[in-house]
Amino acid sequence: MGEQYISPVYNVVSVPIEKIQANAYNPNSVAPPEMKLLKLSILEDGYTMPIVCYYLENLDKYEIVDGFHRYSVMKNCEEIAIRENYHLPVAVIDKPLSGRIASTVRHNRARGTHSIDLMVDIVRQLVEAGLSDKWIIEHIGMDKDELLRLKQISGLASLFLGGNFSEAWESDDLI
Repeated sequence: MGEQYISPVYNVVSVPIEKIQANAYNPNSVAPPEMKLLKLSILEDGYTMPIVCYYLENLDKYEIVDGFHRYSVMKNCEEIAIRENYHLPVAVIDKPLSGRIASTVRHNRARGTHSIDLMVDIVRQLVEAGLSDKWIIEHIGMDKDELLRLKQISGLASLFLGGNFSEAWESDDLI
């Protein structure tokens, strides 16, 4: 039988906050009241979920895939940072960039809101990386219509290259 899969959460490591950095593609946003609640939750309950990161070996840094706001709380609250000894619990995943982007979107969509502009940028990055509409739909968790809308919002014709389009309607089709 093949090797048994072990989820990253079973290998949480304590990482100094200075070795953690944000990614450039997170489309999630949290309103101030929810950030205040997140801070209170961490003050009262501690960190109950690890930050999900990808290890950038060449930089000896951990890039956030999920957990940016939990990271931000520590960056902005000295009381929490001191209590946690300036370390965050991190579950490390090992995926290529497209897989990390998909993971970020899946985590966020399961619980939060997105910036449309950042989602458009994510779709652009994935298309430019050569990923198919089918891959994007399957791995990001969106339907064909949503992907089409994001491509249309972008205004970039290059996002439609290689697409299959029907013929335009004829004037005889009008009543």
